[in-house]
Amino acid sequence: MHRLDVPERQPRPEGARIGVVTFPGSLDDRDAQRAVRLAGAEPVLLWHGDEDLKGVDAVVLPGGFSYGDYLRAGAIARFAPVMSAVVEGAQRGLPVLGICNGFQILCEAHLLPGALIRNDHQRFVCRDQQLRVENNDTAWTTGYTAGQRITIPLKNGEGGFVADERTLDELEGEGRVVFRYEGINPNGSLRDIAGITNAAGNVVGLMPHPEHAVEPGFGPDSGTGTDGLAIFASVLGVLVAV
Repeated sequence: MHRLDVPERQPRPEGARIGVVTFPGSLDDRDAQRAVRLAGAEPVLLWHGDEDLKGVDAVVLPGGFSYGDYLRAGAIARFAPVMSAVVEGAQRGLPVLGICNGFQILCEAHLLPGALIRNDHQRFVCRDQQLRVENNDTAWTTGYTAGQRITIPLKNGEGGFVADERTLDELEGEGRVVFRYEGINPNGSLRDIAGITNAAGNVVGLMPHPEHAVEPGFGPDSGTGTDGLAIFASVLGVLVAV
């Protein structure tokens, strides 16, 4: 178990506990835990072999290379014991966020449509990426305004979002594109899609890493440097409202 030495920055909504799953190969689980703490909630460490979610109010699937990204990125993690509980919880309305590899896992688990494939330029990309917020009515985006431009770090080798034309049209028509790449499409994602949601709005997946833009001085040089914090704060507002 990791020990978190992170100062509390905001009062916690009573009972707000957000689980962060660690898979073999997860790299950003501690960063996600820190983001949860800075947003004002209690991070709860969940292990890929857990069969329950320890009563958490929301779940984050962090970035990394789960199971070494063998077979396909996220394909093996989809069968981890904890994912049965995540899928069941998501179907009941539990807020679930998938970041990068977590996004891949959500697609492999069919909680989100489409798939993530190798970047069209066949190279790993690492950059500060500007996004446009398309949907601020999900459990994870109420802290933004529609059309807002934010800057979030991006790092992936298999970040190209693809789906058939019918699925893409449904995502667009139902307002389920949550984030779109601005300025440059870094990986060939169709229609510049950087993040999507399910129909209910409780499950969100995105390729960029909001957990790397939550604290002044440690995020992107452009913008506020903390544009990612609103994602973690948004879900707290939703939980309080409930």
